[in-house]
Amino acid sequence: MAWRWFGLVAVAALIVAGLSRSIGLVEAIALVAAAGATAGTAWLPLRVVRIVAPLLLGGLLFSLTRNTLTLLGALCLALLAIALGMAKASGAVLRRIMFIIPSLGLLIFVTTLLMYHAPGNPFAGERIATPQVEAALRAQYGVPESALEFFQIYVRRLLLEGNFGPSIKVQGRSVGELLEPAFPVSMALGLLALVIACAIGLVLGIRAGLRPNSVSDYTSMGLAMIGLSLPNFVIGAGMIIVFSLYLGWLPVAGWGGFRHLLMPAFTLGLPYAAYIARLARSGTIEVMQQDFIRTARAKGLSETAVVLRHALKGAILPVVSFLGPAAAGIMTGSFVVETLFGVPGMGQWFVKGAINRDYAVVLGTAIIYSALVTTFNLVVDLAYAWLEPRARSEL
Repeated sequence: MAWRWFGLVAVAALIVAGLSRSIGLVEAIALVAAAGATAGTAWLPLRVVRIVAPLLLGGLLFSLTRNTLTLLGALCLALLAIALGMAKASGAVLRRIMFIIPSLGLLIFVTTLLMYHAPGNPFAGERIATPQVEAALRAQYGVPESALEFFQIYVRRLLLEGNFGPSIKVQGRSVGELLEPAFPVSMALGLLALVIACAIGLVLGIRAGLRPNSVSDYTSMGLAMIGLSLPNFVIGAGMIIVFSLYLGWLPVAGWGGFRHLLMPAFTLGLPYAAYIARLARSGTIEVMQQDFIRTARAKGLSETAVVLRHALKGAILPVVSFLGPAAAGIMTGSFVVETLFGVPGMGQWFVKGAINRDYAVVLGTAIIYSALVTTFNLVVDLAYAWLEPRARSEL
């Protein structure tokens, strides 16, 4: 045991020594310590997790909802989350919640370090500001010259005030005011793309898996390989040429209704439909060789009933495991697609914030996307446990 701890300390010291050359000694120590604390949540005793995780979740919900709900409503929501967490949640779910909270803190810290150590700063424009003017602007927007100080100011504002702070480049607007109308647009685009990916991928994959080495199998997997080979901006440009410029069925870009949503959603979803098709094919081939399938056929059930009642759950298990990373890829991939199609989602603000060094906007979009991805992963774990009874003991 002593040698294990000595090895961990030695590895941490080497990482600190390597990072300190680029980001500074204090920031390197803080980064390694934060990463170690986040990873260490997996080894906390369960009795500690059952108490601390619901409290952390309730405190986070209260901080983030007290401005949108009334103070009493946010307090009731936090107390309800704490009570449900302590009474109903399993140990594995609480451990996932326990991991989510420090991982969000680590995300904020790493994003802050990357922004601060990138060339330029929010106040470096065409007109060079005097040191006195720049100091006044930094004090006004809460952007000190140290990344550690900015991290402390930002987290304090996030927890105590419950908002993402003011935008540095968009005068007189807060980050919440910028992202509030963009969030439903990105969510609608991402969810429709995920539905399209699942629908197309499952149909192609299950059809190919039911008839392996047939024309249907080769055709489905050929389409999947094409989807895997083409990046989404190439798919998007091709769809614009065919469906907008040549056929005139859909608008080229912009936002105004369901027709504007179709091409961006298909552009986002088609590459992931290819992955899902391959996973569904392998899952279907495997499950159709199981003994319970032979038993169902021996009872005289039709092939359709065998597939829908008995084989489908097992066939989509690999797909369910993939949906967490797929949701993450679709959400982050929307940056490019939203820019290509002129969709007014959160991707535009992430790109503009990165270009303009608008730290608060970049952090706000990163936090929202990270929260969505971790929530999707938790939902996927619960869905997997529902489909696979042997996994329920872990949740």
